Order: sequence, then C-alpha cells, then structure tokens
Amino acid sequence: MLAVVGGAVLLAGIALLVLPGPGMLLVLSGLLILSRAIPSVERFVEPVRVRAVQAAEESVTSWWRLTGSVLTGLALFGAGVLWIVEPRLPLSGWSTGLGLILSGIILYALLFWSHRRVRARRPG
Repeated sequence: MLAVVGGAVLLAGIALLVLPGPGMLLVLSGLLILSRAIPSVERFVEPVRVRAVQAAEESVTSWWRLTGSVLTGLALFGAGVLWIVEPRLPLSGWSTGLGLILSGIILYALLFWSHRRVRARRPG
C-alpha cells in the first residue's frame, strides 16, 4: 500500500514539474514515501532534496520570480472560484475548483517557507 501511495505522489510530482504547482517537492515526498516501502529508492532522496530546496529558495531570491509566483497564486485562486461557480467550463465543479484553490494555498505556504529560509541565511 505504501508503494502505491508513494508512486501516486511521485507521478503527481512529475506531472507538476511541467504544470503549475510544487512539482519538485511532491517528487521528493513521493520518493520519501517509496523509500519506506522500497529501501533501494533511498539513494535518490538526497539529490532530489537538494534540488527541491534549491528550487524553493530560487523562487524568492528574485523580485521578478517572487512577483510571478504571487500572481500565479492569485490566478489559481481566481480560477478555482471560476471553476466552482461557472458550470459551462470543462470539469467544472467543487473538486476542480477546490483543487486549484488548494494549489494556490500550497504555493503561498511554500513561498513563505522559502522566504523565511532565505532570510535566515542572510547575514545581519
């Protein structure tokens, strides 16, 4: 069962590498879950962890990237509301809308975490 959950999270993370969302962090989460079921997967965890943290920190070190991320979060919230209230949209409904809104919340939580992490490393 753990391997199935880990595989699903890993696949979702891989999909989110090209779609808007926290892809690298989901890949890391999937690998961590899979490594509990399949110990040989453990060797992939550390390189992905380094890249995931680096990508999260890069998202807040540039004013342009930070602005783009904030606007993306707002777009996710707006799209979520739109998909809830507009029945003519494809796959409209609560599940799609709440999924988009949840993606926006996760994005802002990751931005906040990344910003605090980068600020803590700066001298002074």
